[in-house]
Amino acid sequence: MFKDELKVKTEEVEKIIYSYLPKDIDFQQTVVDAMIYSVEAGGKRLRPLLIQETYRLFGGKKDICKPFMAAMEFIHTYSLIHDDLPAMDNDDMRRGKPTTHIKFGEAMAVLAGDGLLNYGFETALSVFEKYPGNECAEKALIYLARSSGIFGMVGGQTVDVETDSTGVITKDKLDFVYDLKTGALLLASMHIGALLAGAGEKELFCIDEIAKKVGLAFQIQDDILDVTSTTEELGKPVGSDDKNNKATYVTFEGIDKAKEDVRRLSTEAVELLDSLEFKNEFLRNLIVYLIDRNN
Repeated sequence: MFKDELKVKTEEVEKIIYSYLPKDIDFQQTVVDAMIYSVEAGGKRLRPLLIQETYRLFGGKKDICKPFMAAMEFIHTYSLIHDDLPAMDNDDMRRGKPTTHIKFGEAMAVLAGDGLLNYGFETALSVFEKYPGNECAEKALIYLARSSGIFGMVGGQTVDVETDSTGVITKDKLDFVYDLKTGALLLASMHIGALLAGAGEKELFCIDEIAKKVGLAFQIQDDILDVTSTTEELGKPVGSDDKNNKATYVTFEGIDKAKEDVRRLSTEAVELLDSLEFKNEFLRNLIVYLIDRNN
């Protein structure tokens, strides 16, 4: 069964991520504890999974993708820590556990997020210890940096925060937020996996189109779950978007249209994946599975 295979692969990915966590700590132990707590709090590990499976899709067999898998999860986790802060979404629970600022205090949570962002790039750069001068790794590093910053995730989060403060958002602006805040790192994950495996320009373009559809479907499904799921299933409070008067895809399109669009986007992504001469059945099943998730 796919869920059994997903469980095994997720556990394998977690071992890779944990192997890159900082060791031999001195007086800064508290911030490292907060970093490790946040990384080990759980999650789908979707982004490192996408790096690994897209790398395998194009025939990658070495371990060059591993530092990028860990780096991506560290950067993603930093964004969640900061997203939960009182100045942002002010959430007390994440993945069924107290958020980092509740557990360690607000100042240490800010530092833990900063630490994971910087440590993520330190981890990615470690690829050159084993693969010095690797051109694919250089391109992957540049792509990771751009996708994490003002032209990617941070840019999307900026517009999200500004619209939260004014309470005014258009559908075009919401699409922009989704493309960058959630979509940028999902796109980067698949693009980096393909890059590291040596995929050509046509293959990279196709992977990017797949990733854009997967990223949007993933975010719309998040919006749906905020309305239809339970706190126990989701691992964080539900209904927070409505409580905070936050406009979402469901707000603009309605729940039925949102569900329809998730299925359409996922189907289109699978069709594009099937059009490639390269095959990875697990990656295909993962994309399909994302539309039916309940957390």
